[in-house]
This record gives sequence, structure tokens and C-alpha cells, in this order.
Amino acid sequence: MNKPKKIAVLMGGPGEEKDVSLKSGQAIKKALNHNDYDVTSIILDTKLEKLVKELLSVDLVFLGLHGNIGENGTIQGFLDALGIIYTGSGPLSSAICMDKNISKIIAKNNGIMTPKWNLCNTVIHDAKMNYPVIVKPNGQGSTVGLRIAHNESELKPALEYAFNYDNSVLVEEYIQGRELTVMLIDGKAQPVCEIIPSHEFYDYECKYTAGMSKYICPAEIDDNISNYVKKISENLFDLLKCENYSRADFRMDDQNKFWFLEMNTLPGMTDTSLAPMSALAAGISFNELIDKIVMHAWNNS
Repeated sequence: MNKPKKIAVLMGGPGEEKDVSLKSGQAIKKALNHNDYDVTSIILDTKLEKLVKELLSVDLVFLGLHGNIGENGTIQGFLDALGIIYTGSGPLSSAICMDKNISKIIAKNNGIMTPKWNLCNTVIHDAKMNYPVIVKPNGQGSTVGLRIAHNESELKPALEYAFNYDNSVLVEEYIQGRELTVMLIDGKAQPVCEIIPSHEFYDYECKYTAGMSKYICPAEIDDNISNYVKKISENLFDLLKCENYSRADFRMDDQNKFWFLEMNTLPGMTDTSLAPMSALAAGISFNELIDKIVMHAWNNS
């Protein structure tokens, strides 16, 4: 089978998720080495144009980036312009999914439930919403800049905090219930995972600190419910023009209704990450998962 010989893992970046990206990148590199690829690491700590020669020297770039320019379509557009094959979704899908407001509009317009929300451009917020609400930057990942406001007095500080990370902020209805996530490989949903954080919500610390969250994969939910959320996830994968792999996040309320939160086009690949956990529940080892992602990107280039 025709395979890429030399692969670069692009990791790091200027955003808040740099450290997580470096962890993902190292795990990806280790798996690629195990799979007998010629692997090099490229740390994104300079201007993109300074990396052109290095990027053009490989057959494929595995994107180990998270958030910021790694997931908003900037890198993808840059690599497309150079004619470089890379993993993950293209620039359009990356931009759509990174913009939570747009992805929620698309979901809502296609009959997929998503929590009520308002997009704010200032810390002044006068829309009537029931508390508590989730306040989060519109274009960040990994719950960076996210806080929960239980009442009106907590709203402005939460908005001010979120505006440190983006120039537009979502104020979103908080759905009481269970946190579920669905990994998709080539548009096919894998086993549903449930997240039980030790904090009130699944924040940055709970995501990336071992022991701060409990994960149940496959989630202990009825098969019909599981198949339903998988179907929704696959529909969203297509609607949001995703490619290669991604991860859809949901809340499930006490009526077993699913509420779409966001789609992650470059989900984490650390030792506490949900995407590898879901794949493993489907019998796909981490090394196999990385190879599947590589070969799908290679064969569909």
C-alpha cells in the first residue's frame, strides 16, 4: 500500500493551548515512530513563512495543534496554499467549528438542539436568560476563558474574564445533565464517552489533570439513546463539512434530550484525551488510530 514516508508533527503555537498541543504532539510522534514512519517534530514558535522549507520537506503534516490558529483554518489555508497534505479538516470546516456561534446556528437551522445563547461584543449584556449560564469565548477551545455565572452579579466578571481571550463571547444557557462526547473517524461515530468532572463543570483543570475527571467509555446509556446521539454526531460532521476525524460535545438532560455544544476538529491526543479513549473502546489502539488518521488524509488528498 502506498504510504507517506516522511511525516512532520506540527505542535505548539502561540495560543493558550500550547502546552496541551506539545503533549498531544509528543504522543502522536511516539505512535508514528512505532508505526515505522520517518518522523520529525516542528514546533510552531515563529512566523509561519519561516517554516515553509521544513514543511515542504515532508510527505504529510500531522496537525498536533489545538485552538487559536491551529483550529480556526489559518494553518489549514496556509498548508493548502503550499500544496501540503495534512490531517484533520480543511480551512472552511475549521473556521466554522472554531466559531461556536456559527456552528450553533448551523445546528439549530438543521433541527439539532443546542442551548439558547447570545453573542456578546461588550461586557454589557441585557438579554433575559435563566441562570446559571455558561460564559465562554466564541473562538477558543479546551474551555479556555470559560466560567459559569449563577446569577446576575457573577455575569459581568465572567464576561470580563472571557473577553481576555476573544473579542466576542457566548452567554449560553446551562443545561443540567450529563456531559457526553462522540469521537468520529472518517465521519463514523465511535463509542459515546461520558465525562464526570470533579468540578462543577468540565473546565481546563479537569480536562488536563489526571484524576480530576472520571471517564466512562462506552457511556452507560441505553443503546437506542447511544445510537441516536451517534446519528446526530454523524449528521453534524457532514453539516459542518468536517474531514478525517473530529469530536462532538453534548449535554444530555434528564429527559434524555441531547444539546449540541461544539465540534472539535483537532481533538486532544494526550493521555487523558477523549478521542483515543473512544477509539480504544471500539478496539482501536492509539497507534492504530494515528495510522488511520494518517492514511485517511493521505488517500483523500
